[in-house]
Amino acid sequence: MVYTIKDIDKIISFKSWSVDEKIDELLRIDCDMYCNIGTESTKKTKAETQINSRKIYLLIKKINPEMGVLFLNN
Repeated sequence: MVYTIKDIDKIISFKSWSVDEKIDELLRIDCDMYCNIGTESTKKTKAETQINSRKIYLLIKKINPEMGVLFLNN
């Protein structure tokens, strides 16, 4: 199954997934969002992507504080 930004809360709540699997999937979603931004993308789309990316990094911080802080600082 392909997860999207709408599924990030569901991914965090999975009991059968390890922390690494959750982080990998969240980063895949983040990567997919940035790969879909092109030169024709509007400022609104770019801003939404940045906001959603920050949400993902905050969720990563909840399950792995060290890694989450590194992502948020960069």
